Amino acid sequence: MTDGPTTDGPLTADPTAVPMPLVRSAFARGITTLTLDSPHNRNALSTRLVAELREALAAAGRDDRVRAVLLTHTGTTFCAGADLSEPPSASGAAGLVALLRSIVELPKPVVARVTGHVRAGGLGLLGACDISAAGRGASFAFTEARLGLAPAVISMPLLPRLDRRAAARYYLTGERFDAAEAARIGLVTIADPEGDADGALAPVLEGLRRGSPQGLAESKRLVTADVLRAFDRDGEALAALSARLFASEEAREGMTAFLERREPVWVRETAADAGATADAAPDAQAAGDAGATPDAGAAGASR
Repeated sequence: MTDGPTTDGPLTADPTAVPMPLVRSAFARGITTLTLDSPHNRNALSTRLVAELREALAAAGRDDRVRAVLLTHTGTTFCAGADLSEPPSASGAAGLVALLRSIVELPKPVVARVTGHVRAGGLGLLGACDISAAGRGASFAFTEARLGLAPAVISMPLLPRLDRRAAARYYLTGERFDAAEAARIGLVTIADPEGDADGALAPVLEGLRRGSPQGLAESKRLVTADVLRAFDRDGEALAALSARLFASEEAREGMTAFLERREPVWVRETAADAGATADAAPDAQAAGDAGATPDAGAAGASR
């Protein structure tokens, strides 16, 4: 794709300057906080962000002082999904598999703090986390089917934890839903739609600080066993499915339509069948449901 940004970070005047990190790390009182900080594309899962997040998680795993990792974000979007400015590739799908598995396998609990939009691949991050809290401003949507894709790789951490009837509805319709619904269906652990999630997370983080390294690691191993079995069983096949879908003509039309702020051809055909004008302007949800603007290159897609 060429309509979105072609860089992974803000442009600098000095071409030799080191780019600013897309994942920021800070440590305090036993908790390493990792902040997704890629506002130019709404924290989309670019190759560089995925690599930086994996490196930061590995560093936290090696640090004996760390009892847990808190994953949060800058701006109004936690993560908008795949970065559509990058060409689709099998390595991209494999990279997401590796990232999600690294969260699940990390011997320290990973907690997500969400106060913004989460779309498609971003929901996979939530599924991989052990505990998550959603506060004011949080909204969620599986937008893949609207782009000619499917929630392939992200299904491994999500389906073992989601209500199956709700998963069927939201996978297929792409509807937006709020924090309370996210908690009801098992996507997040705690919902505080009127708060900023920090108050809800305070007792959780304090409890994790009191855990022993061995106790936390072995307790996490028990509750993630089913998720890891899904990775062992389906990881290779779902990565291949993701790569095939991203390379398809239908997905190219879906992603191009998003970036061009128009309806994809299949929506126009449906509108024409209903007697509507085929060139009607896209509605707000179809054109911008990712919580990202089309020129940001992040349409709410997942691998």
